[in-house]
Amino acid sequence: MSDKGHTEATDHTEGENTTEATDVAPSATDVEPSESYDEAVDEPGDEVSAPARKRRPVGAIVGAALLAVALLGSAGLAAWLYVNQYRPDQQTDSAAAQVALDAAKTGTIALLSYSPESLDQDFANAKSKLTGDFLSYYTQFTEQIVTPAAKEKSVKTAASVVRAAVSSIEPNNAEVLVFINQTTTSKENPDGAFAASSVKVGLEKIDGNWLIESFDPV
Repeated sequence: MSDKGHTEATDHTEGENTTEATDVAPSATDVEPSESYDEAVDEPGDEVSAPARKRRPVGAIVGAALLAVALLGSAGLAAWLYVNQYRPDQQTDSAAAQVALDAAKTGTIALLSYSPESLDQDFANAKSKLTGDFLSYYTQFTEQIVTPAAKEKSVKTAASVVRAAVSSIEPNNAEVLVFINQTTTSKENPDGAFAASSVKVGLEKIDGNWLIESFDPV
C-alpha cells in the first residue's frame, strides 16, 4: 500500500498572549487624570507651592504602572510557553522521537493484521491511526478488496515489527523505517505463508498525536 498525501497542523499561542495583555492593560482612554498639568499650574499670585505645580496626575501614574505590569506579565507568559511547550528542540529530542517511533510501530502492526472474525474491529483500529489521503486510500482498499477476499477465503494476517528507527523528525512530521515479519493463512494455505519486508512510514502530529500519513515499501 502507498500514500500520496501530506498535511500539517498549526498553533495559536501568539493570539492568546495578545488577548491576555489587552485584558489587563488599560488604554490611554481608560485612565483619565484627576487634573491636567495646565490645571495644576495656577495663575501668578496663587499661593500653591512650586512642588504642587509640578506634580504628575495620580491617574496617569497608576495607569503607567498597570501597563508596565501587564507588559511584563505578557512577555513572561510568552517566554514560558516557548520554553516549555513550543521550543523546537524539545519537540525533536529523544523523548519525542520515541513517541513517534512507538506510533509508527503500533500503526504498522494494526495496518497489516486482521482476521475474518473481527474485520470491522481490526480495520476501525487501524483507521484510528491514519490521517489524510492515506486514510481515504486505506478505507477504500479494505472495503473493496480486503474484506471480500478475507471473508471468502478466510484470510488472516499477523504482523510483527522486528526493528524500527527514526530517520528524520521535525516538530510536526517524522519518518520511520520499519522492518516487518508477516504471516498469512487462508483456506488455500492453512499452514501459512511467511514474508519479511520493510516500509518507510510517514507520520504527522495532529492534536498531539502522531498519525500515519504515508506507508511506502522500501
